[in-house]
Amino acid sequence: MGHVFRRTSGRGWRLRQRSMALWPQWIADLQRFEPALSLNRSLIQIAEDASAFERMRTLASDRSHLGIQAIPPGDIETIWPTAQFGALRSKNDGRINPVLLQKALRLALASSSVELVPEPINALTRKNPGWQLNGSGGHKSVHDAVVICAALASPALIEPLGHSRPISPVLGQALALQCADGPSNWQGWPSVLVDQGFNLIPNGPKRLLLGATVEPGDSAAHSPLELMRSLNDRAPTWLKNAEPIDQWSGLRARPVDRPAPLLEALEPGLILASGHYRNGVLLAPATAEWIANGFANDANGF
Repeated sequence: MGHVFRRTSGRGWRLRQRSMALWPQWIADLQRFEPALSLNRSLIQIAEDASAFERMRTLASDRSHLGIQAIPPGDIETIWPTAQFGALRSKNDGRINPVLLQKALRLALASSSVELVPEPINALTRKNPGWQLNGSGGHKSVHDAVVICAALASPALIEPLGHSRPISPVLGQALALQCADGPSNWQGWPSVLVDQGFNLIPNGPKRLLLGATVEPGDSAAHSPLELMRSLNDRAPTWLKNAEPIDQWSGLRARPVDRPAPLLEALEPGLILASGHYRNGVLLAPATAEWIANGFANDANGF
């Protein structure tokens, strides 16, 4: 969700716009390692009420050049009959398969002779100059610079060095659903449909992925998966009747009292690029470019 981001200025908007510009070339480069990787474009966001639709109309008017369009209720009901107030379509927002993306990135790293350390790093030590990595399995190595992208584990690495950047967990959950009725081949559907923050992703004939970042903390409250299936009682009947065939969950890293993500040079050679919360995939290219430019502009690393 890069172009449908509500703000029109500030770091968050700039990062999103830069990533949206970079992703096509990233995909083209990574397809050498994973040909099936692609940008699945088009996203529809359902308006929750009449005032939300008015805001969508304003956004569409301001960003028509980015492929944003307001959809009146009558034009969306064939695919989402509970959309009483209309929706917003973004032609260029969408999704990327995260499993294929990780596979492609790992293969790209291997082709560049990047060494992977197969154990957790549990401490950093200043070496003057440089930084020593201390692994849980006995690994030790010294480097000119370290970039910390460790999500919820980031604070434990930097707090002993005098840097407080609290990060809290937010639970994200997902379901894979088999639909007995309703859409069969998802004709007319976007790559992603968003209703009340719930993301619905067609995943093959009569198959659907349904996910959301539903609540703070690291454990589920009462029946969150049932809540996801009902969409707060606004799900179509065919979705309520769908059969769960798989489910999983994970923790998002959300900075405390700071905007996401955390992009900072904490000390010479100690770089923090973490806490992306719900935008890790979207902001990956802009984050990588920020890191690369920092090293390019300063031989000592920022």
